[in-house]
Amino acid sequence: MTNVEFNPEPVSCPGSTPSTPCVQLWPARNVPLGGVRGVTVARTLPQRGMPTVGAWCFLDSFGPAAPNMSVLPHPHIGLQTVTWPLSGMIRHRDSLGSDVLVRPGELNLMTAGNGVAHSEFSWLGESTDDAAVGTMRGLQLWVALPEESRHRAASFEQHRELPVGTIDGLSVTVLLGELAGLRSPATTFSPIVGAQLECSARSSTVPLNRLFEHAILVLDGTLEIDGTTIPAGPLAFLGAGRAELTVRAAADSKFLLIGGEPFGEDLLMWWNFVARNQTEIEAARADWESVSQDTASARFPVVAGHGPEAGAEAGRIPAPPLPAVKLTPRRRNPQT
Repeated sequence: MTNVEFNPEPVSCPGSTPSTPCVQLWPARNVPLGGVRGVTVARTLPQRGMPTVGAWCFLDSFGPAAPNMSVLPHPHIGLQTVTWPLSGMIRHRDSLGSDVLVRPGELNLMTAGNGVAHSEFSWLGESTDDAAVGTMRGLQLWVALPEESRHRAASFEQHRELPVGTIDGLSVTVLLGELAGLRSPATTFSPIVGAQLECSARSSTVPLNRLFEHAILVLDGTLEIDGTTIPAGPLAFLGAGRAELTVRAAADSKFLLIGGEPFGEDLLMWWNFVARNQTEIEAARADWESVSQDTASARFPVVAGHGPEAGAEAGRIPAPPLPAVKLTPRRRNPQT
C-alpha cells in the first residue's frame, strides 16, 4: 500500500541500539489515504521515538470497513511490502507484470529493491462464488532492506500456504522468518520474524529469539504481559533480550508479533521511499514524476491495466512536493 498523505512527514531513522525487556504502549494515529474511495488506516509504525522494530519500519491496519480500497499505481524503493488481509480480497498489480488476488490467510510480498510500482484495489468478485463478503480488514507492513540488498532488482511473490502450528495452546501462522521451529517460505534479507497468533482464555508461553527486539499489535481481544493490559489498537513494544514471552489472553484473542535484530543502519523515509539520504529520495521522486500513463521510466515501468483505456482505474498517484526544510534525525526514545 502507498503512503498517500498529501504532505508526508520525512522520517530519519538512525540505526537503533539494543534495548532491554519492557512493555511500552505506542498509540496508533488515524491517517486518511486520500481519494474519493480511499481508506483510513491506523498507523503504529513509524512513530516519534519508535521508528523501527528490527527491520520493520511501517505498520498500518485498516478496517473493518466497506471494501472500497482504490490505490492507483505508486512507487517504492528500498523496502519490502507485506500485505496480510484478515477479511475481504485485494487485487495487486505491479510493474513486474503481476496481477493476483490475495485472500485472508495468504501473503503478498513485494521486494522493491531499486524501484517498483504497484496498485491495490478491493476485489468484489465476478461471481457469487468469489465475492468478498461484508467487510474488508487487513494489515500492511514495510520491511527496510539492508545496504547489501536495497539496490537489487524488484521481485514479487505470493504464498498461499504458510506454516501453521500450535505453541502452548496458541495457534500460530508464521508470515516471515521463523518462530518456534516454524519457518515461512517468504524471502527475507535480515534476521526477522512476523507471525499471527490466536489464543483462548489461558496463559501461554512462546519461545523468542533473545537477540531480537519484539512488538505486538493486538487485533482482537486483550492480552496481559508482565502485568500490563494490552488492548487492541496500540503497538506494544517489548524490547530485546527476551528468551520467551508469556501472555494471558481473553477468549478468542488474536495478535500480530513482529521482531528482528535491531536495525543498525540509518534510514531516511519519505512518502513511499526508504533511502539513506535526501539525494536518493530526490532522484527517486524525479524518476517517478517522469512516468505517465503511457510512458515508463527505466526505474518504474507502467503498471498494466491503468492506462487511458482503464476508465476509473486510469492514472497514477503523483508524488507530493518535497519538504522545504533540511531533514533532522528522529531518535528512538531513550527509555527503549
